[in-house]
Amino acid sequence: MSWHTEPLLGFDLETTGVNVETARIVTAAAVDWKPGDSVDTLPDRARMWLANPGIRIPAEATAVHGITTEQARANGRPAAQVADEIADVLTAALSTGIPVVAMNGRYDFTVLDRELRRHQLATLQQRLGTDVTPGPVIDPFILDKQADKYRPGSRKLEALAVHYGVTLAAAHTADADALAAVEVAVAIGEKFPQLDVHPEQLHVWQIRWATEQAAGFQQYLRKTDPFAVVDSEWPLVPLTPERKIRGALVDLAERYEETAVRAVSDVAKARAWQISQAAKDIRTVLTTGRLPHWLMTDAELEQHGTPEEATR
Repeated sequence: MSWHTEPLLGFDLETTGVNVETARIVTAAAVDWKPGDSVDTLPDRARMWLANPGIRIPAEATAVHGITTEQARANGRPAAQVADEIADVLTAALSTGIPVVAMNGRYDFTVLDRELRRHQLATLQQRLGTDVTPGPVIDPFILDKQADKYRPGSRKLEALAVHYGVTLAAAHTADADALAAVEVAVAIGEKFPQLDVHPEQLHVWQIRWATEQAAGFQQYLRKTDPFAVVDSEWPLVPLTPERKIRGALVDLAERYEETAVRAVSDVAKARAWQISQAAKDIRTVLTTGRLPHWLMTDAELEQHGTPEEATR
């Protein structure tokens, strides 16, 4: 079975942030694709969602996808309904053997998983009646890095679209990104015959390749950041007790930072400084696995050094 000549489902999310444990869905798209389809027929094949994420959308996220907090609150549907419907669409495809294509799918599948859990809805695994990660999934990010390891340049979707001659009509709009991801994946499949296997087999290979790629990237990052961690699981990062705790701490730090930014009065600004410091302390724990120096005991300072020694 040549997966790139069979029907596929493109999937993409645009969210409130980059952390999979705290990001909320803002827009989403699922695009049905079959050979011969083009960007011109996209409106007829794309299912789109706009959600009210229930939190403010940071300006950095709005700058990417163009949706403001006000727009999401006025026109977005409840996040639980949106997550539930997206999961139903993916389940319908996967249960019939139609591969889901997602660029850097680890992010999209994990964000959806956390949204489903946040609203106490059935996960993809529960809907599919399996304990393993949902599949088959096809990820052009993983495929390109494996099939063309030593090519220089960016591996982002926009760059891959240019490299493989794919039209990306409007980057960072969920429907356009979902379609471009499919067409890039198809182009990769056509160019590299070693990938022309059954999609279930390709899914298993990608699990291994994703692990190897993450290990290599983590090793590279640790040249400058000894505490860097890159998730190796694919296409879904499991929710372990440790990740639950880390997610809660990140969420707390983000809430503190947002509160500090909103301070207007002099009294509030003074309090905001304290809140901002608390957020920095939380991020220190997350980054280093150690308490901030000012909270360490004398024995801990002797072991880890003073702040002044740490910066030498």
